[in-house]
Amino acid sequence: MAKDTRYHGAKLTPSGQSRRRLVATATTLLVLPVIPRLGHAATILAVRTWPADDYTRVTLEMDSELKAEHFTLTGPDRLVVDIEGLTMSPALNSLISKVQPNDPYIQTVRVGQNRPGVVRLVLDLKQPIAPQVFTLKPIGEYKYRLVVDLYPKIAQDPLLAIMESMESDPLAEVLEKLAHNEPVAPAPVPSVKGQRTPPPVATKPPATPAPVSPPATAPSPRRQTRPILIAIDAGHGGEDPGAIGPSGTYEKDVVLQIARRLQKLVDAQPNMKAYLTRDGDFFVPLHVRVQKARRVQADLFVSIHADAWTRPTARGSSVYALSQNGASSAAARLLAQRENKADLIGGVNLGAHNRQVAQVLLDLSTAAQINDSLRVGTSVLSEMGKVNRLHKRQVEQAGFAVLKAPDIPSILVETAFISNPEEERLLRSAAHQQKLASAMLSGIQQYFEASPALAARTG
Repeated sequence: MAKDTRYHGAKLTPSGQSRRRLVATATTLLVLPVIPRLGHAATILAVRTWPADDYTRVTLEMDSELKAEHFTLTGPDRLVVDIEGLTMSPALNSLISKVQPNDPYIQTVRVGQNRPGVVRLVLDLKQPIAPQVFTLKPIGEYKYRLVVDLYPKIAQDPLLAIMESMESDPLAEVLEKLAHNEPVAPAPVPSVKGQRTPPPVATKPPATPAPVSPPATAPSPRRQTRPILIAIDAGHGGEDPGAIGPSGTYEKDVVLQIARRLQKLVDAQPNMKAYLTRDGDFFVPLHVRVQKARRVQADLFVSIHADAWTRPTARGSSVYALSQNGASSAAARLLAQRENKADLIGGVNLGAHNRQVAQVLLDLSTAAQINDSLRVGTSVLSEMGKVNRLHKRQVEQAGFAVLKAPDIPSILVETAFISNPEEERLLRSAAHQQKLASAMLSGIQQYFEASPALAARTG
């Protein structure tokens, strides 16, 4: 009879002991691979600050994604950010020197090792802020980014900002009345030099009895006559450089210079005023550009860009309007896709606003808005052709997110190809920038001189 080697009560036979040791060894081998190893500290690749009146952004670019927690303190105001997975480094220390004296929000920055594996940033503030702290996945030339945005608790009213910039300008009084929903006197449409203002169009009396007037209410600011307001949008900015020319010229820089030149030209016209959606080197999300234009009740939205292509021979100026029915060409579709990626590159905190509400706003664009956009775009394109070769001889259309203001004619102007060495040189030229701005102004004036939409604004 064979010897029994099975488990009996509290004792093991010799064969059972060997089997127990074998099972124990196998179990150990299975457990070992899941024991976590200590992770290496992330490497800081770059530290950047983007101060602006709208908000200040601090960006830490790293080779791996990190977790951060933040809280605010008062008396004095401070923002504390604890970043896990970091150790002190020269790059982090350099953040202290990057804070500019004229930063509207940050007084000083302190950096230290709070505890093993956790670095603490303390931002001493000049005013109370509403912070947003979020991370971004790698895209384009960027790796992982930790973004700290410092917004004012009470944002400045853009209409009041326009009035302050006008100082003793008589139009300031008009805008002040507009801001308080007070009626203002009619203002004539600015005329184009060398052209006559068309006579008023006679209207027939209504064929049906007039409806009963509703109870008197405060007049809508949008239906009051006041200075024609042009929202000028310099594309890209801050974390988003836009296209980069062969000599290293940043699109975001040259389009801001052109936008400022156009602003001065517009402000020099009677009964016209310009408003910049971006007046410095900082990033503005696409939907915020639209919201800014609507907030100041702009009569026209002009987004200024510099085109780019894989071949350096591509050249010329183009003008684009919105399309609700697909792009007018494959090139227009590709350009819209590229421009619409600006939010991903510039960095948007998707949890900071209701995406559904934003999408509803951007889906309200009307056929009337697009029709007016095509008309003003045609005028601007014609004038641009007098100072630069045209890449496209008609206004192209595609689904540009920045053109989706439902009640404002909106165009996107590609001033030239920054990827073309010759046109890059022209874009850097102050004289050529002035010619481009003057051409845009002439096209804008022609549109408003002949536009019956102005009557709709006041009637």
